[in-house]
Amino acid sequence: MDITQSARSVVLQHRLQDFMAAHLYPVERELYLAAERLGPWAIYPHIEDLKARARAEGLWNLFLPASHDASGLSNVEYAPLCAAMGRSLFAPEIFNCSAPDTGNMETLLLFGTDQQKADYLEPLLAGETRSAFAMTEPEVASSDATNIASEISRDDDDYVINGRKWYTTGATDPRCAFFIFMGRTGDATTDRHKAQSMILVPRDTPGVRVVRALPVLGFYGVPDRSAEVVFENVRVPAANMLLGEGRGFEIAQGRLGPGRIHHCMRLIGLSERIVERMCRRATERVAFGSPLSEQSVTLERIAQSRILIDQARLLTMRAAWMMDTVGNKAARQEIAMIKVAAPAMAQQVVDWAIQLFGGGGTNNDHFLAAAFATARLLRLADGPDEVHRNQIAKLELRRHAAGDGGSDGSTARGLTLAEADTAAAASLWPAPPGQTRPLPGTAGQISASPGGPVRM
Repeated sequence: MDITQSARSVVLQHRLQDFMAAHLYPVERELYLAAERLGPWAIYPHIEDLKARARAEGLWNLFLPASHDASGLSNVEYAPLCAAMGRSLFAPEIFNCSAPDTGNMETLLLFGTDQQKADYLEPLLAGETRSAFAMTEPEVASSDATNIASEISRDDDDYVINGRKWYTTGATDPRCAFFIFMGRTGDATTDRHKAQSMILVPRDTPGVRVVRALPVLGFYGVPDRSAEVVFENVRVPAANMLLGEGRGFEIAQGRLGPGRIHHCMRLIGLSERIVERMCRRATERVAFGSPLSEQSVTLERIAQSRILIDQARLLTMRAAWMMDTVGNKAARQEIAMIKVAAPAMAQQVVDWAIQLFGGGGTNNDHFLAAAFATARLLRLADGPDEVHRNQIAKLELRRHAAGDGGSDGSTARGLTLAEADTAAAASLWPAPPGQTRPLPGTAGQISASPGGPVRM
């Protein structure tokens, strides 16, 4: 495994760090206050100016894969850049690398027609628009995507869409130009994984109604512009269908692998910043006669945070390397593992930081409350932990199903009677000669000496 950061990636990482130090961190508190004051339906100050500056400096669309063009980055190259951007919840948008836009752009790159790319992808790449992804539904368990009940019905040269979605990220953003909508076009009883399709729906199409903004643990707008959206007899051209009817799951697998790498590395960057805050706070604060940094519980939590972060980083980099070398499908177990490990790690690190900061850790003065909301949210987004654990276990079982483990010493069968006799004879306490004999009327059964235990 080679996860060495390339020289180009190192240069870009330093430029991102310098940009954020000079332009983002100084206004970050103002951005949080603006999000709180203006809510999820507004564009926050500084964002568009910072986006223009980032684009002018070439720190733009860094997520674009190497397979797209020669200037694109591999997953191993991009992952450290995600970590750098993940230090601030506002940074990904500034560099046009935020969800759900990156996933939607990758979907259009992989599966869009030339016309779809011209109409929807190019404005996104330019940062002129934002987008949303409409998949999760309130009335079914969307962790099993085959449950999706929204309908996409063909009507001559159009498709008619009906459904109720929620936790649709980006829908309240005034710059949102379109949705990628997932719904049923086929009969789920025939083939559950060929019944779903994805289609492009312009935001201003009649029948699209954003019902309400949804908070994430009390936060509106940051870390997520979640919303509930109803689609009532929404009519779009048949040309808006992505890839073809029944290809929804295929598209989902194409977009989710890279997106999960992005989420996990951003959480690692966020956790790094949290640990830095913990260390400085522990040095500054004195309780019960000594600095917090000298108290064993603090030392233990800081040490454990470092271990957890680096474990998650190495696991994520391994997944990135596998995606680059053997492809997303072969790396699906590694991708599932990081999706469980990274949010759990971040949630724990932030929780320890809140405990160290005390009451100030709960009011977002130090951005810890928003960080906690982010980590907790990502234990559900892109599939809940339970789904990923099930997939990991099933793949592990499948890996070992072919053989009996005899060649590598991992057999699980019990000992035969002959093997048990051999083991007994070689043990420290073999049965003394003549100690066992049949009891009257117990043919085929063996007993120890009178008064001893009976063995069947």
